[in-house]
Amino acid sequence: MHKSHPFQLLVSPRLRLLSGLGLSLFLLACTQAPPSQEPVRAVKLMTVGMNRVESDYEFAGEVRARVESRLSFRVAGKIERRLVEVGQRVKAGQVLAQLDPRDLQLAADAARAQVTAASTNRDLAAAEFKRYAALREQNFISGVELERREASLKAAQAQLEQAQAQLAAQGNQATYSKLVADVSGVVTAVEAEAGQVVSAGTPVLRVAQDGPRDVVFSVPEDKVAAIHTGSQVALRSWATSTVLQGKVREVGASADASTRTYLVKIALDGKSSPPLGSTVYVSPRELSQRGLPVIKLPTSALRGEGKGSAVWVLDASTMTVKSQPVQVGPIDGNDVVITAGVQPGMQVVTAGVHVLSPGQKVTVYQAIGAPAAPAAMPARAAPSASSPQAK
Repeated sequence: MHKSHPFQLLVSPRLRLLSGLGLSLFLLACTQAPPSQEPVRAVKLMTVGMNRVESDYEFAGEVRARVESRLSFRVAGKIERRLVEVGQRVKAGQVLAQLDPRDLQLAADAARAQVTAASTNRDLAAAEFKRYAALREQNFISGVELERREASLKAAQAQLEQAQAQLAAQGNQATYSKLVADVSGVVTAVEAEAGQVVSAGTPVLRVAQDGPRDVVFSVPEDKVAAIHTGSQVALRSWATSTVLQGKVREVGASADASTRTYLVKIALDGKSSPPLGSTVYVSPRELSQRGLPVIKLPTSALRGEGKGSAVWVLDASTMTVKSQPVQVGPIDGNDVVITAGVQPGMQVVTAGVHVLSPGQKVTVYQAIGAPAAPAAMPARAAPSASSPQAK
């Protein structure tokens, strides 16, 4: 009888165990696992219906003076003093700033000296002409010599008149060292300070004249054609919520180079207009769409798809969702106007749109304590305002 080796008795059971485990792992690897199913998600739905626009186009405007002047000195010089501040009211004739007048005074003194010299020359020429006229009466000189003295007198007179005109001009230049308000108004900006050397015509102060006010706002290119001069505009003050009425006074002829918008000015009554610089909301009546029947959806129903927007529409027969591209219009409160893509009666997902995929199974979300909804909800037209079916 053949005897087994002790080593074989120890190793063989281990080999058989390892072989069995390997075979089991091989069979397990060859068996394909069943695919995992997508979870059925609960969503909020709303039935699309026709609604009416409840808001109008509003533009932010600013109250400005109809006439705002940039005041400047008529002569060059160094600003010695500035006598007003921004926001200060000024009256016509009030001194606003002062140039160093010494150079102007010296120029006036020089012109005055030239007048004195020209006057002396004219008096000398007049005395000579008088003496030569007496000699001509006695036939001591010829007529040509008298005419020469007469021409010298006229030239001296002209030089005197020229010097007098220069003196008057220099006198005016001396008065131009004071910057005086032409009309009453409010200082809205300071563009030069004391110690600064300015040339003639350099803006120093900006003054908004008293009188009628304008509301200035900008409109985009696709809306400017609907606004006409003389049309009525509703205005609402941001600070006090006061409602005012105005008329379009001016519509910009060309677009702004940076914003590509058109400037529109609304005429206001100066007595009841808001303060300068205040914010006013403008609602042009020609752009009003209040009361028009439209389809509106909450903004939570929209999602980006490619270069546009889309919503999830429920297929009630299979309780699945499909993507539906839509065209978006203006915002109306918390909703957005849909101009194309959906029809009344469709059921649209309004919450959880970013976790869905095409063809995914969904259920209708039910709040705690709410009555259970049917498994499938047939599509129906909603004559009233759009509202979520389950909250």
